Amino acid sequence: MAQLHVGTSGWAYAGWKPDFYPAKLAQKNFLQYYSTQLNTVEVNFTFRQLVKETTVAKWIAETPANFRFGIKAHQVITHIKRLKKTEDFLPRFMNTVAPLAEAGKMGPILFQLPPNMKVDVAVLEEFLGVVPRGVTAAFEFRHESWFTDQIFDLLKKHNRALCVAETEERVTPDVVTADFAYYRYRKPEYSAEERKQMVGRLREHLGVGRDVFAYFKHEETPQGAIYAVEVLREVGAGNG
Repeated sequence: MAQLHVGTSGWAYAGWKPDFYPAKLAQKNFLQYYSTQLNTVEVNFTFRQLVKETTVAKWIAETPANFRFGIKAHQVITHIKRLKKTEDFLPRFMNTVAPLAEAGKMGPILFQLPPNMKVDVAVLEEFLGVVPRGVTAAFEFRHESWFTDQIFDLLKKHNRALCVAETEERVTPDVVTADFAYYRYRKPEYSAEERKQMVGRLREHLGVGRDVFAYFKHEETPQGAIYAVEVLREVGAGNG
């Protein structure tokens, strides 16, 4: 049965009290509580630093078996090397999160490209050949030149998801390129009608056996987490 994973991009926000986190909850217990409300989180600080083994072990210990960690790829891969000549650093990065995979708690790795990086089919094709086949991966393109059938077909060939990202400035075409779907809802607010359409789209994926990972924007306010809880429950209720 297809699985729905909904969460936010981060969890360590004291400003989420008391609307999401209980008022007296200690910050060291945030993840444990978060995982009782939502079943995935997108970890963004892996973009800037290699995570420690002790940190990953703590994540694993504090979350239930069905919880999944989405991981943003390190900036060395996406922003410094810009997908070129990553053969040395990529395995090093992957090794830091390997315990998550061993524990069955690994979600997709998100490769988020810089906004000023224009389409380069050859570079993407070469990089797709370097990413280990067993790794679940999604790509967020932030320059509109990437949104072409040639790129979509290339992603399909390697079973890599096009990350559908919504911001106030840009919306990625909702094109399915893998056996799972990946959404990043980045607008600060979503109307009831927008959330209804969102729920309908997620149900469509589940209805054809496609797993879904969806992440709301992380902010100092708890609105994204509240949306995530609502959507997870709404879609879940409609799918029994």
